[in-house]
This record gives sequence, structure tokens and C-alpha cells, in this order.
Amino acid sequence: MDVKQKVINTIRVLSAEAIEKANSGHPGLPLGAAPAAFTLFNEHLKHNPKNPDWINRDRFILSAGHGSMLLYSLLNLYGYGLKIEDLENFRQFDSLTPGHPEYKHTKGVEASTGPLGQGIAMGIGMAIAERHLAALFNKDDNKLIDHMTYILCGDGCLQEGISNEASSLAGTLKLNKLVVLYDSNNITIEGDTEVAFTENVRARYEALGWNTLLVEDGNDIEAISKAIAEAKKSTDKPTLIEIKTKIGYGATGKEGTAGAHGAPLGAESLAALRKNLTYEEEDFNVSQDVLDYMKEKCEELDKYEEDWYKQLETYKAKYKADYNKLMSFYNGEVSEEVLKAMTDIELKDDASRASSGKVLNKVSHVLENIIGGSADLGPSNKSVMNDEKYFSSECPEGRNIHFGVREHAMAAICNGILLHGGLRSYAATFLVFSDYMKPSIRLASLMNLPAIYILTHDSIGVGEDGPTHQPIEHLAMLRSIPNINVIRPADSREVIYAWQSALMSKETPTCLILSRQGLKLLDNSSEEALKGGYIVHKEAKDAIDAIIIATGSEVALSIEAAKDLEAKGKSIRVVSMPSQEIFLNQDKEYIEKILPSNVKRRVSVEALSTMPWGKFVGLEGTAIGIDRFGSSAPGKVLFEKYGITKEHVEEEVSKLIEK
Repeated sequence: MDVKQKVINTIRVLSAEAIEKANSGHPGLPLGAAPAAFTLFNEHLKHNPKNPDWINRDRFILSAGHGSMLLYSLLNLYGYGLKIEDLENFRQFDSLTPGHPEYKHTKGVEASTGPLGQGIAMGIGMAIAERHLAALFNKDDNKLIDHMTYILCGDGCLQEGISNEASSLAGTLKLNKLVVLYDSNNITIEGDTEVAFTENVRARYEALGWNTLLVEDGNDIEAISKAIAEAKKSTDKPTLIEIKTKIGYGATGKEGTAGAHGAPLGAESLAALRKNLTYEEEDFNVSQDVLDYMKEKCEELDKYEEDWYKQLETYKAKYKADYNKLMSFYNGEVSEEVLKAMTDIELKDDASRASSGKVLNKVSHVLENIIGGSADLGPSNKSVMNDEKYFSSECPEGRNIHFGVREHAMAAICNGILLHGGLRSYAATFLVFSDYMKPSIRLASLMNLPAIYILTHDSIGVGEDGPTHQPIEHLAMLRSIPNINVIRPADSREVIYAWQSALMSKETPTCLILSRQGLKLLDNSSEEALKGGYIVHKEAKDAIDAIIIATGSEVALSIEAAKDLEAKGKSIRVVSMPSQEIFLNQDKEYIEKILPSNVKRRVSVEALSTMPWGKFVGLEGTAIGIDRFGSSAPGKVLFEKYGITKEHVEEEVSKLIEK
């Protein structure tokens, strides 16, 4: 047996042993796909375990994240810092080898995967980023940005709709430096894929504008290597390589069955695996010849980064301005120039979506690494950078992206752009369609990505489009996600600070919740919006009779209600709270200053679900909102019909005061 085959068998056995010890995991994919993954890492992948984050490395994403032990075994053998002890602690609390790969948790993991199909879409985002940066910075004599993006997926990934959405766009954009290795074993948890998945995958991908290749034997590393080499030659299409494998390869009694997918092999099948692979080492031990081979191989990998840094120094000497710009793209800082641009817009009565569009267009002139677009709603979302071109195969320098009607893929692709590095991305659609984006928004939060989501048409103010297009529960859903800032600004001034907060964020996604309907410019809106909540209308007397807390379009009517009540001798404070999350992250003193704990008479006003407001109004307060679906009618009519009026606010505040 040659040493390469011994390495492959080592990957298989280490993976199976770790899963057996954890009594949890998915051995099927590591056993079947080990030859493909090893061949990619060993023969084609430009990477350096000593510096996993260098700019021009090839990217590898394990989209089928349940097969995580395959990746961990590779990372162990290639010197990414995972020790045998880490493999032995697979799926244990606080280990470096969690059940599914986690970005920033384990060196060498390029993206958090597990929800199937996400990895494909994020990889496509990386390929877009590579193409765009190459168009901006490469020269005829210096191809500084020049790398591949590889994805390993399974049957499940290709059943998910997100993978088709994203792959369709990838074909349209002709992302030729993108290669998907398809672990085609025809097995899912419930059995043979034929129970629900009979399509010709390669024919589908051909229709999507991809090259397709077939490797008949997933153990034939020469054929696999040849196919990858062929894929790398493509000049105008991404490539799908279907590799026919056997799930649970070598595990007698489990090979080729659903039983190998999501459970340990068991002592008997594990023993059979070791025998069938002629693996004679003790548990969690690696033979010396494999260790020697891997050591020599890892030392060779340094050359990729070393050669690139020599290239970078040449580039720096010859193209100083472009070098400085590239470095600024990667440092992620928001300059004073950008902050100034954000404040340099006309403040007036305007829909917050319109104000947002003006801010974006100001920012885009000075923040040259921002890129993004809408799911076919750019004019409605006001998310188009008017002076910028559209990204395409013919115009990769463009910064506007036509995502098409693909909300889920759009959000995941924007995650991939951020994961690549060097660029800031945004995605835009109607708030009601954030339902389609939620899994990707959740992953952005989990991975600490500063994604920006422009979510317009924020309430029943959508009007005539009716209940299918009127968000009700959506803010409650978004606010429930850990590590996210949801900001619903009340006027054009608050929009500026919402954008400032989003762009300054380094590890937290931001949802900008923006109105279709016009918003009045408030007299006292201010920079304090950056604190998430502030006093926008001060009480008339030292003693506070009640506090009204509102967001978005409801702030103006709350102020009007407060003034009417003050004319009747009442002392009412109005708090604008564009972001609950940011407000609750302020210190206790500030929170107490804005919402004194001794003032129990509180009314919240937001034209969406009342669910998130209990923590602010308490048991003695009242939440005004909408806890039913809307109707088709002009927005103004709906606000009146559903009680989102200053009169209703006055009535509810008066009830509390009179108790």
C-alpha cells in the first residue's frame, strides 16, 4: 500500500474512531469522501497551515457540515493545530472539534456549515469576492488576487433550494474559479435518495450554465485529481464534479446504507473497517510513515504564501496607491471620511427607505469596498448605488449585484463575500421576505459577520399589497436571534446613525428596518440614536406621569399624543428606541436615565407584533401594536383601523394615569 492510500485510510479511521468515542456523529461521509478531500488538499489546494488566513489562499468549504470529522482529520494531519486529543474530544463541550464546523472556532474552517446548501451559497459569495477584487487590483504583470474556491457537498446539499438559487446565479455570472465536489452516494438519513430525489444532477447543472464532470470511482485518486485539474482550466463556467462514492466505505454491515449516515459504526463495524483497510495502528495513533509524509508535505505548503508575499512586495513597489487601497479594504476600519459622508445628506420629511438610499449613495463614493444589491427590488428598496456599475461576467468591477428573486441565496452569498475578506456586503428586500433569509441571517450572527440587511416596507404601511406583504411578526423573529442589531429609525436623521452603527459594527449583523411611507423629520432626533434609545420628547414637569416608547413611523404620532396630553396638564416622556439590542447593551446608569425604574406607567407603540415589548412596559404597562394579519387598503386607512393613531395612544396613556 502506497503512502497516499495510507493517509486516506488514516483519515477514515481517525474519523470513525472519534465518532465512536463521542457516541455521536456522521461517519458515512468521511469514509466515502476521504479520497476526494485528500486529493484536493494534497494536490491542488493552495493553503498554508502556518497562516490559514493569508489573503490569496484557495478557499475550501465543507458544505455537508455533518461530515465534520473528515475536515478535522485533514486539519490534524496538515498541521492546522488540531491535536489527537482534540479529535478524541469530538463533540464535547468547549472542544475545538464541535459537531459541525464553526468559523473562528477552529483554524482552517472557512465557514460555519451544517444547514445543508449554505456552504454552496457562501462559496459562491467567496468566488464573487475573488472575481471583484481581481478586477479592481490585478495588473497585466501581476495577478495578485488569483485563487480558487472549492466546495464539498452531498446529495442533501443539492436537494436544498438555496443551492439551486445560488448555483443558478453562479452560472449566470460565469464564476469559473469555483469548483463543487459532489459526494454522490445516493443515501440520505431516510434511505436511498430515489425515495425523493431522482433528477439528473449533472443535467440540471448543465442547464444552470456549469461545466460538469463525472468520476465513476470515488477511490480513484488519479481520476479525481485529473477532474479537478480539468475544472481549474475553465475560463467561462463554474464546475460541478460528481464523484460516485460509497457511504460508510469499508465498514462491513454499514457500507452503502443509511445506517452509516448519522450514527457511530459500532464496535463490530469499526473493527471490520480497520481490518478491511489493513489499518494496524492503535486507537488514535498514526503510523510513522504517514507522519513523515505529512510533515514533508506541510513544509512544501509554505511556498504558496512565500511566493505570494514576494509578488505582493513587487506589487507594492510598482503600484503603491493600489497596494494601499487593498490594505485598507482588508483592515475593515471605517474612516472619518466615510462618517462625514454619512452625515452629509439633506434632512427632511422622507420615507426612511429613501433616506437610506441617499446615505448609501453618499457612502459608496468614499467606501469603495462596499458591494451588494437586492433580490429584484432595488428601486423599491432604494438599494442601488446610482453611480456604480452592475457586477457581471463582463463587468466584474461593478459593485451593484443583481441577485434575482433569490432572497435566501442572496443573504448567504453576502455572508460568503464577508468571509472572503476585503469587502463589505449588503442585501436588500422587503421586511416580510426576511422569512426567506432567516437561516442565513442566523448564520451571519453565529459567525460574527457584520452583514447589513436593508429591509424595507416595514409595516402595514405597505398598504394595498395586503397581508401577504405586511410584516407583523418579523421584528420579533429578528430580535430573537442572538448577536444581532435590529434598527428601526424614526426619521432621516436616525437613518444616518443607523447606517453609521451598521458600518462601524465589526462582529454583529445589522437589520435596517425602513418604511415605505413618509416620515416626519423630528425636532429632537439626535446622535443619541446610536445608543439604541433616547429621550426624543422631554416631559413637561420634573415628575413623569407616563413614558411612551416608540420606533419608526410611530415616534412622530407618539410625540403628538404627548403634546396633546401635556395640554391637559400631564407630563409625558417620549423615548425613541430604534434598537432594543443596542439600548440594552448600554450601561445600567444610562438605561435608568432613559427609563426610570420607578415609572411603571409605560406604553410602547410599534405597528408590528407586541411580543418584544413586555420587557420594557412590564406587567403594569400597555403595548400598542398589531397581533393579527393586516388587510389590503391604503396605509393611512390601515393605521386608523388598527389603532396606530395618536388618539389611541392618548387613550391608552390616559387609562394608565387614571388607574
